[in-house]
Amino acid sequence: MNSPPAHLRIAIYIPAYNAGRTLPLVLDRIPEDVKNRVEEIFIVDNASHDNTYLIAVGYKHEKGVHNLNIIRNERNLGYGGSQKVAYRYAIDQGYDAVVMLHGDAQYAPEKIGYLLEPFDKGEADMVFGSRMAGLPLKGGMPLHRYLGNRFLTVVENFVLDWNLSEYHSGFRVFSCAALRKIPFHLCSDDYHFDTEILVQFKLRGLRVVERPIPTHYGIERSYVNVWRYGLDILYVMGEYLLHQKGLRRLAKFDIPGGARDGAS
Repeated sequence: MNSPPAHLRIAIYIPAYNAGRTLPLVLDRIPEDVKNRVEEIFIVDNASHDNTYLIAVGYKHEKGVHNLNIIRNERNLGYGGSQKVAYRYAIDQGYDAVVMLHGDAQYAPEKIGYLLEPFDKGEADMVFGSRMAGLPLKGGMPLHRYLGNRFLTVVENFVLDWNLSEYHSGFRVFSCAALRKIPFHLCSDDYHFDTEILVQFKLRGLRVVERPIPTHYGIERSYVNVWRYGLDILYVMGEYLLHQKGLRRLAKFDIPGGARDGAS
């Protein structure tokens, strides 16, 4: 086990798209001890059509949050594309870890410290909050989403020879040193970025830890076409198998110590 770092430089990244109603709620709910610990909270507004950007700027000045910064994409880069901007920014700023907390209030900011614990102990390269390890249906997850998540997770675990409780939660903490070891820039700009980057972590032999989190479905608006998303995930699994068998080489999965080298 690696020794825990003496001091982690941490940033919180908040992806936001048309999140004007929920963004202030998310920011308010970040615990004070976490706000005091992190060096920066940065919002990536993915070319929202509402007043997300102005609300974020107004919040910064009204609340006097000196370490809150807002990045606005001039065009919508997609959910995955926004993450690429954020992780490259976190790496360039020299952070040790970056937390992704959605701006739609679906995930509990109160759990950030809980997700950071494995990093504080030097036990993880990535941590994600798993809704499926908790009680997702009691938290309001629609039944079709629950069943779809379960089905896709069974397929993904079978293909990847892994044992995660889910692959689809967006509440994540990444080690920036680990991000530098994988070509995340080659992952999709769409929603299945979340699965592809997990595959890359698996191939690179990086340590992925999952922790149960509460599930909340409320006023947030979903932009995910669940049927297309499911097909995209199955397509990625097919790509992975073809890469494993040497039938189709894919740069995003051509990672040292990876599929061709028999990574476990």
